[in-house]
Amino acid sequence: MDALDIMSDLDHVIPYFQPIFSADEHRIIGYEILGRYQDSEKVISLGPFFRDRSIPDEFRIEVDNVVLKKAMEKALTLDNDVLLFINRSEELLMNDSGEDLLQLLLKYQEKGISLNRIVLEISNEDPHHQIDHLLNYYRTFGIKIAIDKMKNTSSLLDRIGDLKPDIVKVDLVPLRSMNPPQAFHEILYSLSLLARKIGAALLFKNIEMVYQLQFAWKNGGRYYQGYYLEGPSGQFVPRDSLKNKLKTEFHEFIIYEKRKLEAIVTITDEFQSRLQVILNKTRKYNEYEDLLGALAKDLEGIAFRIYICDEDGFQKSPNLIKMEKGWDIQPEYIQKNWSWRPYFLENIVKMRKEKKGILSDLYHDIETGDATRTFSFPLNGYDYLFIDLSYDFLYKHNQLL
Repeated sequence: MDALDIMSDLDHVIPYFQPIFSADEHRIIGYEILGRYQDSEKVISLGPFFRDRSIPDEFRIEVDNVVLKKAMEKALTLDNDVLLFINRSEELLMNDSGEDLLQLLLKYQEKGISLNRIVLEISNEDPHHQIDHLLNYYRTFGIKIAIDKMKNTSSLLDRIGDLKPDIVKVDLVPLRSMNPPQAFHEILYSLSLLARKIGAALLFKNIEMVYQLQFAWKNGGRYYQGYYLEGPSGQFVPRDSLKNKLKTEFHEFIIYEKRKLEAIVTITDEFQSRLQVILNKTRKYNEYEDLLGALAKDLEGIAFRIYICDEDGFQKSPNLIKMEKGWDIQPEYIQKNWSWRPYFLENIVKMRKEKKGILSDLYHDIETGDATRTFSFPLNGYDYLFIDLSYDFLYKHNQLL
């Protein structure tokens, strides 16, 4: 639709509201305000209008403000704890150093909408180097900050680290495929760690299927948004509209996860018992290389790499690694140090104290790229056995994946 047609007919520019649900309350905690144009036949999204840089800035700002004013008038009827998510381009905000938006919000604060209910969503597509000062100024009024849109991972992580937003939005579009790119999982893992460090909440958007909701729940999402829950509407949805549905689905997620964790505990105990039996039979081996060879026979089809390290992470044995034609010895790994790996020293201390093995979380092996878990086991008071499990074994025991 032509920009001039919109500018000459602002009466038909209207707000739509997409609900945002919370994991802890199972109800709507806020609405994202979206711009729409209603002609005689249908309602049209104004997203393309706002993203079109060929349209003068003052046009886009004016339409943005029309949408926001109409939305705030409607929001006067909401409960006083409902959040309002407002999208703004950093570039357009900096046109007047954000003063126009602030004055508009202050006007509605006088009418009863506290600024601590406002969440300002900032796109990370084209970060403006002076925006942080403005956002920190907004924060002094109680306005919350959310970061959205990931142009590239490194800039997003840097941005989050610098800005320390209250909310980080994660787009689940890559999860429309049942086998999303592995990079997506790695990015999400980095995001969740960083968000936890700075105290930011994760909001997962574009949830269109139940498995995406489960993924968001499992990966630390506090807030959820998408057509599977509720699409955008010109009216506010009752806050408890999905309370029973979400409670039921989350209960199913909990049951599934508990079964998975119980299965992991069972397999860990089985490994513990199995290794104790094997080691009791192999006490006659004086060399670690011979011990690994004996272990390999009993771990055929289970492990693809076996090695031994001391409590400081120095490798005391070669790698014994499964190749197509059989097991191969890699002596070049002797004396390599692995203490830099996440949780290595923490797990050593746990094993030394509890005198039993530990099954790691799922990760991707640096050398093979395959998903794996490692079972670590205390051999004595100073050396520890490490068994990297094969993907085939994990696949047969899919609760490990």
